[in-house]
Amino acid sequence: MPPSLPQLRLGPIAIDFPVVLAAMSGYTDWPTRRIARRLGAGLTISEVLLDRFVLSVSKGKKAKRYLRVTEEDHPVGAQLMGSEPEEVARAAVKLVEAGFDLVDVNFGCPVKKVVSKCRGGHLLTDPDRALEIVARVREAVPPEIPVTVKMRRGMDEGDSSRESFFTIFDGVFRLGVAAVTVHGRTVRQRYEGRSSWAFLEEVKRHAGERPVLGSGDLFTAGDCLDMIARTGVDGVTVARGAIGNPWIFRQARALAAGRALPGPPSLFEQRDVIAEHYRLAEEIYGPARCSTLMRKYGIKYSRLHPQAERVRDAFVVVRSRAQWHQLLDRWYADDLPGRRPELP
Repeated sequence: MPPSLPQLRLGPIAIDFPVVLAAMSGYTDWPTRRIARRLGAGLTISEVLLDRFVLSVSKGKKAKRYLRVTEEDHPVGAQLMGSEPEEVARAAVKLVEAGFDLVDVNFGCPVKKVVSKCRGGHLLTDPDRALEIVARVREAVPPEIPVTVKMRRGMDEGDSSRESFFTIFDGVFRLGVAAVTVHGRTVRQRYEGRSSWAFLEEVKRHAGERPVLGSGDLFTAGDCLDMIARTGVDGVTVARGAIGNPWIFRQARALAAGRALPGPPSLFEQRDVIAEHYRLAEEIYGPARCSTLMRKYGIKYSRLHPQAERVRDAFVVVRSRAQWHQLLDRWYADDLPGRRPELP
């Protein structure tokens, strides 16, 4: 790793590059994680898994889809969410048994139906329960398995939210977590407005040597390295910026090594990755479901095509495996230069 970047270690796990694929509900499934690892993500995190769901899944199709870990996937973490400490702890044990290398506890999800059930971001308003959850998880999983926490910077901008944030932040480290990921928006902001990198800088100063990862508004390789340089965080987790653009990890590695920013992937490069993503998805979802489920990814991938709008519209109407491959044969037949996706 270039000397300019921090060495990221999560307990006994050394991460070879501190740019991580973040957990995203409905997106960071096994095929997406596999593609991200191949293109340079130092670590990938599963989509958010509800404790009760994990406890109800033991084998069969659902376990294959949501709890799949293979040798190529390591290091890989599972993000877990719940409100009852004992249930979260039992689910954490099951994730370790499935082969995940670390357990990431979610205190940041801003979705209303999650918050209303006292999960995710709601726990930023209840430090006692949040700390009890982390304590039970840390006690339940083997000591060599890192436990990490994902937080937003509070429920809102108020002083009480800030106080609760630091109570939880300091408390989870005392309980033995390996790192905390901090998103620079509040729960009330959801995905609106800008992520506060100034808050991330403050948190890292407060943390000292304790590992902190930053999150929020990372849409380019340059953003990833800028956040590390400007805030001092030990690593970053890329969410929306990686969906449809897994090359962001390869580009970040090039910049970190002192090389020029690589150009966007050519159409042949895009075609090969999209086809492999589809193949992996078909492996776990089956041919009947795969085409429909993959449309949302195709729409995201289309942003890198020089005729982005037309290709997006083509992905929207795909209904079968044959149509999927026809689309690739038509729109990715010539090895033209790709384009960089428009920033949100």
